[in-house]
Amino acid sequence: MTAQGYLAVDSGGSGLRVAVGVPGREPRAERETGVPVRTGARGIDPAHLMEQLVPAARALAAEAEVDGLATAAVGAAGFATLGEALRAELPGALARELGVRTVALAADAVTAYAGALGPRPGAVLAAGTGLIAVGTDLSGWRRADGWGHLLGDCGSGAWIGRAGLEAALRAHDGREGGSASLLTLAEEEFGPVRGLPGLLYPRADRAAVLASFAPRVAACAPHDAVAGGILRAAARHMADSAAAVCPADGAPEVALTGGLFKMGDPLLVPLREELARRLPLARQVPAEGDPLHGAVRIATDLAAERLTLPGEPAMLCVFRAGGG
Repeated sequence: MTAQGYLAVDSGGSGLRVAVGVPGREPRAERETGVPVRTGARGIDPAHLMEQLVPAARALAAEAEVDGLATAAVGAAGFATLGEALRAELPGALARELGVRTVALAADAVTAYAGALGPRPGAVLAAGTGLIAVGTDLSGWRRADGWGHLLGDCGSGAWIGRAGLEAALRAHDGREGGSASLLTLAEEEFGPVRGLPGLLYPRADRAAVLASFAPRVAACAPHDAVAGGILRAAARHMADSAAAVCPADGAPEVALTGGLFKMGDPLLVPLREELARRLPLARQVPAEGDPLHGAVRIATDLAAERLTLPGEPAMLCVFRAGGG
């Protein structure tokens, strides 16, 4: 039996994650492309996104037994600052190639929020290699950090890894604030630390390389004061960002999402303490789902005409066939 379905997309640093399903019916069909969407002078490249998305969406539609894709929600990393071409071209391309009539385009922070909390006021910390906090009172969006590893992403995997490597280099030099344990771990991971500048500085993926050392810092934290201090400082930075975006009124919810939190108690214990101190009226809750789950929620809410998350051009915008 066939039915009208939805298309949900999470476009991030590791490629596209795509889901197709029918509102109110489980399971949905999913796949990943493994190829990140290119960016260029006009920002995120809609043609490259469609090149990967169309064959995946058609195959998934057949697998999910849908005879048309009525609605779509696309969450994209960089959409807030690099989404001009997507806004201009993607809704029309989805209509032509897949027959989609209603499209929501969103920043990945918004799909992370929708996946973690749904249509409720609060704040979400999304942390992996980078870090961003996003919050809403359902009348507008607030975001904090997400400025990248050179200018911000404070408390992120890249930030923790860089701080751990700095502590290793301090120990190597004999400066205060160094950690012999982190020096040992750094040389196990990367070789002699004198080679670190040549290894890191020329690389386009240096944020990911820095973040790869963060789990080593977390493993060292229970028995190393310097490593433990790095994670406590990361927790303070995260709480600062959450406090900057969390609604001031009522009893908002705060959720955590992203791979960084797999580091467990060495990070989560100080973070929960900092959140309780900075946001005493907020309720800390587990994330209900990930950004792809958030894109599914937005797509199905669109199909039912019950989307209540606020619309803003750089965060979440809806396009309908024949309209704007």
